[in-house]
Amino acid sequence: MLLLGVALQGCIAQGGGGLTRGSFPEGFVFGTASSAYQHEGAAKADGRGQTIWDKFAHTFGKIVDFSNADVAVDQYHRYEEDIQLMADMGMDAYRFSIAWSRILPNGTGQVNQAGIDHYNNFIDTLLAKGIQPYVTLYHWDLPQVWKTEFTCSLRERNQSFSCLKCSNDYAVYAEICFKAFGDRVKHWITFNEPHTVAVQGYDSGLQAPGRCSVLLHLYCRTGNSGTEPYIVAHNMILAHATVSDIYRKKYKATQNGQLGIAFDVMWFEPMTNTTIDIEAAKRAQEFQLGWFADPFFFGDYPTTMRTRVGDRLPKFTADEATLVKGALDFVGINHYTTYYTRHNSTNIIGTLLHNTLADTGTISLPFKNGRPIGDRANSIWLYIVPSGMRSLMNYVKQRYNSPPVYITENGMDDGNSPFTSIKDALKDSKRIKYHNDYLTNLAASIKQDECDVRGYFAWSLLDNWEWTAGYTSRFGLYFVDYKDNLKRYPKNSVQWFKNLLSSS
Repeated sequence: MLLLGVALQGCIAQGGGGLTRGSFPEGFVFGTASSAYQHEGAAKADGRGQTIWDKFAHTFGKIVDFSNADVAVDQYHRYEEDIQLMADMGMDAYRFSIAWSRILPNGTGQVNQAGIDHYNNFIDTLLAKGIQPYVTLYHWDLPQVWKTEFTCSLRERNQSFSCLKCSNDYAVYAEICFKAFGDRVKHWITFNEPHTVAVQGYDSGLQAPGRCSVLLHLYCRTGNSGTEPYIVAHNMILAHATVSDIYRKKYKATQNGQLGIAFDVMWFEPMTNTTIDIEAAKRAQEFQLGWFADPFFFGDYPTTMRTRVGDRLPKFTADEATLVKGALDFVGINHYTTYYTRHNSTNIIGTLLHNTLADTGTISLPFKNGRPIGDRANSIWLYIVPSGMRSLMNYVKQRYNSPPVYITENGMDDGNSPFTSIKDALKDSKRIKYHNDYLTNLAASIKQDECDVRGYFAWSLLDNWEWTAGYTSRFGLYFVDYKDNLKRYPKNSVQWFKNLLSSS
């Protein structure tokens, strides 16, 4: 351990342990990423409306540490301080999300000028520091309250992208943002992790709005895990395509921006080198990335999904397929980890779950023969496998004919132990090694494999409220002291990035 510590300190001093800014193409963008609900706080300030995550986080038993994000890390009030932290590191860009409920507290209807003013000030402050805004329009925080005439086929009409009307209202919201901020914002991300929204929100029920039918409705009171995830996904895809069409017809000529989606993508390695497991890994990826990306490149869902899901998978009309295909200007990839995948030959999962996992016919695990695929971060799902980054970039290049890619999230977390001093928490050598090794693989995919990757956003600038993990997980480059006025302290990884970004 002593030798490892000495070696990592050497990496810090050199600015990346062999990596330099010159390891990446000219114009390659470095930034950090965040979301409104996890960072802003100020949940009831300046006319903000309630979101589905407000309701979910305040529901007993949904969050591990029983916390909520009413305050989070208070970036709503402290954004000038946080932007200065980015500038001090030498970051080129900041990926943040706009809270729909700050712009339209009821999801639609009257615009909240205080919300417009806040994000105008936020964007102007970024630009004044030489930091480009990369703006996510929807990062999970769907407005909870809608106008009374809002109707949907589902009983929980106000909680769901299952309703196409919600998709249409989303397009109205997006256009308000284009009008207000598009003169300065050149990169828009319409949705963050639509796969996670569909599966965690409407299949497993582990995230807001908490709908599912798995285990015979023992976990969720309402929902249908065999149909709703596919409906939700379909409507988000159509919503992006609609918004892209609006932007291209009305705003692109004058604003010259681009629209993409941030897809959550694990890499899957076959559990064995048998044909059946190789096919299973391929199928798992098609039910993850292909589910959402294939329509934009090929006009329809993967054939394996059509075959295995059948009539439960919505169909695009001819006009919809034309609208969707080609509607992505770039591909955002949120990548953290890699799992082993094998074919599932039993019917138990299908009987108990009858959900998207059962439909894949696969099982993915971070273990093989009792051994983990890599070192684990704090989160139970996050295993450190840097080679997965390069494998994934090559997969995207080959399947989708080398589209422009941004790594819109990548990072790892430490725990939030009350027995760890701030001094010790700042010594994040594991995080430094994580970013160094993932970036090394990313650089190789660009320079050696000719993948078209244009930027990298570390998750995250600050420790923050991590959804169902609450405050038990620390992903930040900066330590946030939740016990002392949310003071920010730079971890060693801050200096590492600073040296990397100032190297030639």
